[in-house]
Amino acid sequence: MYLHSLPLASLARELTGGKRDVLEYIDETCDLIDQLDPEIQSFLPEEKRRERLIREAESLREAYSEPAKRPPLFGVLIGVKDIYRVDGFPTRANSNLDPEVLAGPEAECVRILRQAGALVLGKTVTTEFAYFEPGPTHNPHNLNHTPGGSSSGSAAAVAAGFSPLTLGTQTIGSVNRPAAFCGVVGFKPSYNRIPSSGLLYFSRSADHVGCFTQDVEGMILTAEILCNRWKEISVSYKPTLGIPRGAYLEQASPEALEVFTNQLEKLRAEGYLIKEINVLNNIEEIADWHHVLISAEMALEHADLYGRFAHLYRPRTAQLIEEGRNVSSRDLAEARKRQKELREELETVMREEKIDLWITPAAPGPAPEGLSTTGNPAMNMPWTNSGLPSISIPAGKAANGLPLGLQLVAPFMGDELLLNWSIEVEAIFEEFQAYNV
Repeated sequence: MYLHSLPLASLARELTGGKRDVLEYIDETCDLIDQLDPEIQSFLPEEKRRERLIREAESLREAYSEPAKRPPLFGVLIGVKDIYRVDGFPTRANSNLDPEVLAGPEAECVRILRQAGALVLGKTVTTEFAYFEPGPTHNPHNLNHTPGGSSSGSAAAVAAGFSPLTLGTQTIGSVNRPAAFCGVVGFKPSYNRIPSSGLLYFSRSADHVGCFTQDVEGMILTAEILCNRWKEISVSYKPTLGIPRGAYLEQASPEALEVFTNQLEKLRAEGYLIKEINVLNNIEEIADWHHVLISAEMALEHADLYGRFAHLYRPRTAQLIEEGRNVSSRDLAEARKRQKELREELETVMREEKIDLWITPAAPGPAPEGLSTTGNPAMNMPWTNSGLPSISIPAGKAANGLPLGLQLVAPFMGDELLLNWSIEVEAIFEEFQAYNV
């Protein structure tokens, strides 16, 4: 059994309130990792991980001896995708480069989580520099299938119950897609809503800090801590949902579309108004410009390193950088301009059609078999390009038993509404939560 329940919010309440001993929790977690992660391979190996965490927890407990004064993530063990710089850990980004050349100040989002009382359980496996060259991580639902990428280790670690909260990034579909494949919640906020400094950037115009938890309640707790200018809100009405009908939706497999139809019927039965909207029919053009954007910006980010260590880069990563080096400054400016235009178009349609959220499959289908590919990010790409906040919620199963996710997307800076409405949607599909089966 590779799936273990570890919801963040309830765990945090137990640890801060003193109902669960942080040292016992660390021992249980390290025992589980020792037992299962040699097969899943979600975390990078670390000698004496347990001893380090016990020292850190003892210091934390001394600093906050009174439960009433403990920070909200007191003692919670988090996983951090290995393209974030974290003090005390080498940063490799699943590459062959010397970690010394990738070193730098700790990522701001990691610092914020540490200030909230979190302890870094370890670095999670990523694809090389967060592109398509996969790592060794297996899907906890079926070890013969990919967990998705590039936040592969982060999604798998949450699904396996090693960590209740992990950090990922999304430049195309690297949070929402692996969340769907691994049957967990993946949240990509509005562009730049969570600080990204200290990240090994892929594409500064498209990179989003994202997170994984086992449920939406835990994601709301995370967002309250990490998102800039977070506001507590309550919503008393059901959102009107919009389906992007046409070429975009047709990228999903017949099986995924059949499950999606069933999901929509269930939502309608619960009183949701759902509209079909003709939008994103130029999805191939959007994808082409997104590729121009991320390849050119990847080449800029790696100009110095690739110039010195090109021979150490793996083929798919090197090919993207070579493509990016041939992008003109005019085309890069055009790609950035089209990002803004897409956001404006999508939000204009939402206002005119009076819809609150877009709703789509979170991936074109279940996790592909094998580890040579991380799956297709097509269902996530336009929401990343436009910078709109999106979430993947477990909401179905494929014929082979693997999870399928439902993706919800809000207007820019509508993160609070998105997560609050997601609580209700999650409850409707509770039967598909892996930890309730």
